[in-house]
Formats: sequence, structure tokens, C-alpha cells
Amino acid sequence: MELASFVGRALFVSVFILSAWQEFDGFGDDGGRAAKSLRPKFNAFVSHVTTHTGQQLPPVDMKILVAAAIALKGIGGLLFVFGSSLGAYLLLLHQAVATPILYDFYNYDVDKKEFSQLFSKFTQSLALLGALLFFIGMKNSRRHGRQLRKKAPKAKAN
Repeated sequence: MELASFVGRALFVSVFILSAWQEFDGFGDDGGRAAKSLRPKFNAFVSHVTTHTGQQLPPVDMKILVAAAIALKGIGGLLFVFGSSLGAYLLLLHQAVATPILYDFYNYDVDKKEFSQLFSKFTQSLALLGALLFFIGMKNSRRHGRQLRKKAPKAKAN
């Protein structure tokens, strides 16, 4: 069972590790292709947030944003493979921040081809987020279950 769990975590995290490696490999001095493709999506997200909340987000360098994404996916993925909750939380943070920015289906009309493509990727990303939440929940339930059994008082024999 432990081997199956390890292999399952390794297969799950391969999406994050391979993505982080690909972005790292093409990073360069300016953040690479990832930074160039992220800029218009991030600007659209900032505009959307400003329009709906009235709050202006501070300017962010795309190179730093891509580097943070690489770090979260790489470190989180490696920790997650070995069953660490910290790794799951790092991947969860990445998914929660990146999903609404990268898959901005809300900026397109339903009839457009981009809407269905982005919405499909958005829901896949939500599925990954759900799996991470499930892992964290299972990890916490097992930890609390063991503590309850260990702390159970023993009956006295009189």
C-alpha cells in the first residue's frame, strides 16, 4: 500500500515538476517565454480585480512571479512526493494564485473558442486543487486519529 501511495503521489506531482523544469530551463535573463505569456494575462487579471473591487494591485515584475511559481512547484512537488503536508500546501498556494490568472475564461464570451479551452483547463486545475485539499484532509484526519487512540486512558484494575 505504501508503494502504491508513493507512486500515486509521484505521478500526481509529475505535472508540477515537469512544468517547473520547463519554465526553469527557459527562464533566461527576462523570465523567458513564461514571463512574456504571463504579462497580458496578469494585466487582464489586475484590470478585472480593479474594476470589481476598486483596489489597485501593486506592480509586479513578471520575472519574480515566474521564479516564485517555479519555486512553489519545484519545492512543493519534491516535498509532496515524500508525503509532506508542507509540499501540499505549497502546491495548493500555487494553484490558488495561478488558476484564476492563467485560465481567465471570464474575460471571453461563451461563444468564443478561447472560452471553452480556458474553462476546460480551469476545471482541470480545480481538480488538482481538490486533490491537494483531499490529501491535506486525509493527512490531518490520520494524525488526529492516532492522537486520540494514544491518549485514551487505560482502565484501572482494582
